[in-house]
Amino acid sequence: MTTLLDDVSRETLDQLRALEDIAQKWTTKINLVSRESAKGLWERHILDSVQIYRAAPTQALHWADLGSGGGFPGLVVAIFAQASDSPRQITLVESDERKCAFLRAALRETGAVATIINERIEAVPPLNADVLSARALAELSTLMLYAERHLSSTGTAIFPKGAQWKSEVEAVKSEWKFDCSVIKSELKADAAILSIKGVSRV
Repeated sequence: MTTLLDDVSRETLDQLRALEDIAQKWTTKINLVSRESAKGLWERHILDSVQIYRAAPTQALHWADLGSGGGFPGLVVAIFAQASDSPRQITLVESDERKCAFLRAALRETGAVATIINERIEAVPPLNADVLSARALAELSTLMLYAERHLSSTGTAIFPKGAQWKSEVEAVKSEWKFDCSVIKSELKADAAILSIKGVSRV
């Protein structure tokens, strides 16, 4: 049994359940998450987002979530931020207008607070984020480009990855310098969360 929610308040749990409900409803209308993964939305998306939040540095000022889509982890981060006052600012970047409509509805439903940018990641002015996240968005080679653009010089990128995470890390070493800490997933034995700092080109 995971311990990810052991210290979470009833109010936060209620917000997470409200997020689960609205995500399930919208998934029947638009493709927020796959129909298959929607069956296990609590563990596969919400709990996974909780561990991403817990892998990030505490007391961050600005967290930017790229390709927010179904709100994982961005909306979960926004919910936790209300209880911990960290991060103080949350930016959700999503190019799909329908998914942005969902993000706005979910913020209203849960009472969480975040700024939504309906734009392509490449077109958004540098966000200078203290924490940058992207879940199930792209290969690490592409994510490093996003980190170069949107991560502050002292910031941390939090990128959850599946079973091929080691090969993805090796593949980018010829082009990028970076410090990478690996946090093993509590939910999938072969998955990991990459905590990356000091991103610069070789």
